[in-house]
Amino acid sequence: MKKQLIVFILLGLAVSISAQETIPLKNKQSHEVKQAFEAESLFPMFLTGGYHFALGYRYERWRVRVSVINGGSYNAERAGINNSADDFKRYYKTAPGLFLGYNVWKNLDIYTFIEAHKFEIEQKGTGVKKDMRSFDFGGGIGYQFFIWRNLYIQPAIHIYLRKDKSLDFDQVQYNIPNMDISPVLRIGYRIWSK
Repeated sequence: MKKQLIVFILLGLAVSISAQETIPLKNKQSHEVKQAFEAESLFPMFLTGGYHFALGYRYERWRVRVSVINGGSYNAERAGINNSADDFKRYYKTAPGLFLGYNVWKNLDIYTFIEAHKFEIEQKGTGVKKDMRSFDFGGGIGYQFFIWRNLYIQPAIHIYLRKDKSLDFDQVQYNIPNMDISPVLRIGYRIWSK
């Protein structure tokens, strides 16, 4: 009986001492980091035979991101407002982009961008293809959902704006839409943060 009482008292003291020495660690929220490097991709581009890669640097609430995109067989004409979708298809060729964003609340980012797009325009009826270059600028809003440690998904919406441009296809003229509205889905990984 004495041994059991001594073991019980020692166990109680050990628990009491360890409780006093334990320092609670507060996990820093993903939006509270001061600096971070992130790599991400619009992974649906891989489903259409294209690709997208981006690297970003976050400093406090600001974020700069550079990217390169190739849309493969993705027809971007459907995203256009007042488009020529009935007669033409528009494909993203390899194009760089520069993004500047601001974290307004938790993981909610608003950003502006410029992309030097090269589109391949295909006339559906004839199969004739021509290239068109366009400097698109615009804005976006997205939210980073951290799904496991440093891995995140970021649904967002982009509004692309551009100047009037056209191409002649014999008797038919293609006019690129001045505005595209496009939902995007990124998957990313926070490589480093402090």
